[in-house]
Amino acid sequence: MERPPGANGAVLSLLSLLLHLASASDIPLSVQQVPTITKQSKEQVAFPFDEYFQIECEAKGNPEPRFTWTKDGKPFDFSDPRIIASNNSGTFRIPNEGQIAHFQGKYRCFASNKLGVAMSEEIEFIVPNVPKFPKEKIEPLEVEEGDPLVLPCNPPMGLPPLHIYWMNIELQHIQQSERVSMSQAGDLYFANVEEHDSRNDYCCFAAFPRLRTIVQKMPMKLTVNSLKHANDSRSSSETGPRANSIKQRKPSLLLPPAAKGPKSEVTVLRGDTLVLECFAEGLPTPQVAWGKVGGDLPEGSDMEDNYGKTLKIENVSFQDKGTYHCMASNFHGVATHDFYVTVEEPPYWTKKPQSGVYSTGASGILLCEAKGEPTPVIRWRVNGVPIEENPFAGDVVSPGEVSFTNLQPNHTAVYQCEASNAHGTILANANVDVVDVRPLIETEDEESYAAVTGASAFLRCKFFASPPALVSWQKADAARPLEGPRYHVHENGTLQVLEATAEDAGAYSCWVENAQGKTAVTASLDIRNATKLQVSPRDPRIPRSHTLELHCESQCDPQLKPSLRLTWSKGGAAFETNGTGDGRILIDGARLTISNLSLEDQGVYTCSAHTALDSAANGTRVTVLDVPDPPENLRLSERQNRSVRLTWDAGDSHNSNISEYLVEFEGSREEQGRWEALATVPGEETTALLPLAPYVRYRFRVIAANEVGRSRPSRPSEHHATPPAAPDKNPQNIRVQASQPKEMVIKWEPLKPLEQNGPGLEYRVAWKPLGAPGEWEEETVREHSLRVMTSAVYAPYEVQVQALNHLGAGPEPQSVVLHSGEDYPDAAPVVHGVDVVNSTLAKVTWSSVPKDRVHGRLKGYQINWWKTKSLADGRTLPKEVSVLRFPGQRSSGMLPALDAFSEFHLTVLAFNAKGAGPESEPYVFQTPEGVPEQPAFLKVIKVDKDTATLAWGPPGKLNGHLTGYLLQYQIINDTEEIGELNDVHITAPAKASWRLSNLNATTKYKFYVRACTSPGCGKPVTEEAATLGEGKYAGLYDDIATQGWFIGLMGAIAVLTLVLLTICFVKRNRGGKYSVKDKEDLHPDPDVQSGKDETFGDYSDSDEKPLKGSLRSLARDLPATESADSLVPYGEGDHGLFSEDGSFIGAYAGSKEKGSVESNGSSTATFPLRA
Repeated sequence: MERPPGANGAVLSLLSLLLHLASASDIPLSVQQVPTITKQSKEQVAFPFDEYFQIECEAKGNPEPRFTWTKDGKPFDFSDPRIIASNNSGTFRIPNEGQIAHFQGKYRCFASNKLGVAMSEEIEFIVPNVPKFPKEKIEPLEVEEGDPLVLPCNPPMGLPPLHIYWMNIELQHIQQSERVSMSQAGDLYFANVEEHDSRNDYCCFAAFPRLRTIVQKMPMKLTVNSLKHANDSRSSSETGPRANSIKQRKPSLLLPPAAKGPKSEVTVLRGDTLVLECFAEGLPTPQVAWGKVGGDLPEGSDMEDNYGKTLKIENVSFQDKGTYHCMASNFHGVATHDFYVTVEEPPYWTKKPQSGVYSTGASGILLCEAKGEPTPVIRWRVNGVPIEENPFAGDVVSPGEVSFTNLQPNHTAVYQCEASNAHGTILANANVDVVDVRPLIETEDEESYAAVTGASAFLRCKFFASPPALVSWQKADAARPLEGPRYHVHENGTLQVLEATAEDAGAYSCWVENAQGKTAVTASLDIRNATKLQVSPRDPRIPRSHTLELHCESQCDPQLKPSLRLTWSKGGAAFETNGTGDGRILIDGARLTISNLSLEDQGVYTCSAHTALDSAANGTRVTVLDVPDPPENLRLSERQNRSVRLTWDAGDSHNSNISEYLVEFEGSREEQGRWEALATVPGEETTALLPLAPYVRYRFRVIAANEVGRSRPSRPSEHHATPPAAPDKNPQNIRVQASQPKEMVIKWEPLKPLEQNGPGLEYRVAWKPLGAPGEWEEETVREHSLRVMTSAVYAPYEVQVQALNHLGAGPEPQSVVLHSGEDYPDAAPVVHGVDVVNSTLAKVTWSSVPKDRVHGRLKGYQINWWKTKSLADGRTLPKEVSVLRFPGQRSSGMLPALDAFSEFHLTVLAFNAKGAGPESEPYVFQTPEGVPEQPAFLKVIKVDKDTATLAWGPPGKLNGHLTGYLLQYQIINDTEEIGELNDVHITAPAKASWRLSNLNATTKYKFYVRACTSPGCGKPVTEEAATLGEGKYAGLYDDIATQGWFIGLMGAIAVLTLVLLTICFVKRNRGGKYSVKDKEDLHPDPDVQSGKDETFGDYSDSDEKPLKGSLRSLARDLPATESADSLVPYGEGDHGLFSEDGSFIGAYAGSKEKGSVESNGSSTATFPLRA
């Protein structure tokens, strides 16, 4: 309750305190009280497309309120059967059936019980009519060209807002301009008509969007007569100018109309939009200007509508009142109008009366103040009746307040304050309840509360008491109320425990006591650990376009864990649960990932945790690094012939300090746009004195660099040209090239454009024999090469090259020694001998060619050799020469990769840059025997339980006379242990197989075979195999594969299967039925069939279905030997037995006869078959 002015202030403070103590909460409905309206309708419009219209009025009170209504100030009768009233409420419905126009009016709801009457504000129920233009006959209009004209619209009344359009019959808008405009009222104004304005379909359309209705006025016909036809007795040349001069005139106002005079008054409500219109006629078309007398137009004034004819000011304030001036002008004169604008306002509350609960004997005051323009009139009511008609004894009533003293229970009532002016009425109800009751605690007994350590704990004790009550809290194990700075009892009875600790947990009781009695409730408090967060990494610095990943580590009380929810935000703006739709920002609980970072992504990122009891937040500042912005504002100063100072302004470093600047220049006359590096400047400096070359038109640009990278280049500086000068240097890298003997083609690196220093660049070349005392020969050329013929082969010469231009010569040149062209060597080396190191390597020695016979610079020696025959078979071979070069001056060399036990021829020759000289006489040598290559293959062709038969192929290269083979074997069962290696020496070179005996049963072996010559044995070929176990199946393939009965059985099975398939096919085509036995045969039980498969194998009529079981191994994997040939027709696919490396790839599956016991797994062991 607000403090009134004057002497009542102290009294009000005391009353306010008493009232507050008396009511720590709203009055419970269990206590008798006056009615209070809790819900009411605002303005209601009966739209024709709604099913029904509901006017609401809800209220509470004790006793339960009764509801009555007034309509337009008179009691409203609910006798109309269409009205549907709600039970226990004042709300009623009016169905949209039939005529409902008589329901239109202003309604007011009254809720009453024996203690008082509450009343609602007026609720206006509007039943809009369907707007229609009147049926009328519109006479055609005929005017002369240049006349003013107004086409009236006069739209029908309807529910606002109203939108008006002028269109033709084809619904095309009438073009508006400075000459033709429409007013707010909808009339179409012509400042002056023109002949092309003639048409017979000017239509005014009125749209009512809230009613979803558009209506059209009857078309109007307008005829504009041209002035050239005004007087037929005159010629056109006379009529036009005369008539035009007659129609031209100064402006006069059409809106506001002249009848209103030069001034008019306009009233606008505060907050609304002010619209002033000024439409003028005249010829030429007048221009309209606006102003405000005594000041400027308000800020935000809009004069764009209607080509300046309308002034619009939105959200009008009292400062906008005053006189606004409109002036329409052309070169014939002006017309003006003044608008005096008054700003008014509907009533609004500044002090609204407040409801209160009082005890017997108390005093109180109700304040009611409102503002508006004009000043509102304040009226008081009690229980809906003017207070002067039903005053309470002791009430002191004034327009702004009602005060009362020594209240008694019968003073309970509802006071209404009503403020009204010309623009509206507002109403406020204030309940005065005089109650004496012992405290009522509304909070449930034995409530449980929880809080986290370090936060405040709140234990509620909501109560109602009148007269005022005192509230105290105490712990169950303490005899005295809680006291101290950590405990605070709020006015509504709630206990707040500041900075709760684990010791605060336990049972509490709340006591509420007044003059009528005392009441208590109990509560318990549980203290839990506070939630903690840590975002990592801390304050990261990430380059642009990289990926940022933030982690949020949380510590939470186990009991709060189920309610823990983590969210992410940036700068206070929360992210969506899963990030952004484009996938650039992903949120997976405690992890936030942002890919392709941009500068807009930098800022403070916060992880927030929310549980059922507390919340926590922790943030980190993300800095996005980027390359710097380009330097700006390049300036040149201190201009000299060979230097200039460049200064620039640094661009934004984007969070990473600039480490250096790179200064580039453009100066090539031939290659415009080519930029080259010139200088590097430390990042803290923004100026540099640049060295320049003569005869260059420079432009400069600067690139900034930081730890992320380089910026884009700056905009180029202005041009700076340096004057020409003589060359500062001579050409470098002077060298000679020659393709002919005695020839000397002198070449050098030409000067770059920036090194030429001026126009007319040439080169002066001088040469003479080395050490000769004579004069230099010289020649000046523009190119960067010169061909000179000398008198000797490979003779040394001193050579100089000097640069020249139009301004002079370069520095004194330095001499270089070059040689004239070389010729082929004309002498051959002499081979001294060949030292055979081993069967594949030999050392060759020779004598050097004399220096004067090389005729150039010796580059090395070349050995040519070829194999003439093999000593193993004595066969002569065709000549195939191999070449090996040895650089530099030397007299020996090694020949590698020779074939063993062979005869070779070789020659040696010298070579220089020109080419090779003559060959020496051929030298013959032989290589000794070597070890053979490994055998071509190794196969295990048969195994039993204690024997294995192996076969192998001879080596590709014997490298000597084959003396035999070394066969080795060892146990390699599937453990890390390897058995002892056993050797078998086979001295018969033609032997290609061997049978090993006394092997262990069911054991895996590895076999090695090496071929041997006199020097030794070569590399081995290897194979692995396992011996068979004990049992009747060992040697099964040896027994069965050669039996004729087995071959016959397999053929019979194939024929029988073919016959059965033929019968089935015939029966199916004839539509016959299979017997049960036939179906079983065609669709056998899988379990039974699997047993048959293991016993006999399975015949397949398709390449895609291989035979199964042990017979599949017989049929498919046996090689085409004498013992297996007869089985091939009964198998399918590839009959190969071995893989590419010679290892066996078949698999054994033991057969299973009827009544036999299945094998324990040994039947699946891998084994080789006999060849």
